[in-house]
Amino acid sequence: MLEKIVKSAQALLLGTALMTGATSVSTAQNVPEGVTAYEIEGAFDDIRFDLENAIVNRGLVIDYVSHIGDMLARTGEDVGGKKEIFSNAQAILFCSANLSRKAMEADAANIAYCPYTLFVYETPETAGNVTVGFRQLSASGSEESRATIANVNALLDEIAREASGQ
Repeated sequence: MLEKIVKSAQALLLGTALMTGATSVSTAQNVPEGVTAYEIEGAFDDIRFDLENAIVNRGLVIDYVSHIGDMLARTGEDVGGKKEIFSNAQAILFCSANLSRKAMEADAANIAYCPYTLFVYETPETAGNVTVGFRQLSASGSEESRATIANVNALLDEIAREASGQ
């Protein structure tokens, strides 16, 4: 019970921070503005699996997995790439019918945020340290629209935290 209260408080604080213009929340270093990211020691495949489970265990369906690291490695020479950027990197896209409907009922333009994306990556320089996170959705428009987008950001944060053990 206490754990649920703490998680609810964390989600509320994140939602409030995002609605009031906070630009990033992070335990990872060098995170761009508007991105939330958490770093954890461990094997990429294990943490990626934890991220997938954190999504599907909420009854959500993964729509697509983007193999960003593989694509960059495959095309690097063709585009004049000079270094290996990632050891592993993926983006996982999914949607929540419940949250998406609420967000789009509040403002049809919120379709721009669906599907939702979480990323997971490891760089050669930080082998054994994996970063999990998401790009925060900007909350604008009506109060109802801002509240629904804050709820989406809270869900993304909850999933990223679970996968990273935060």
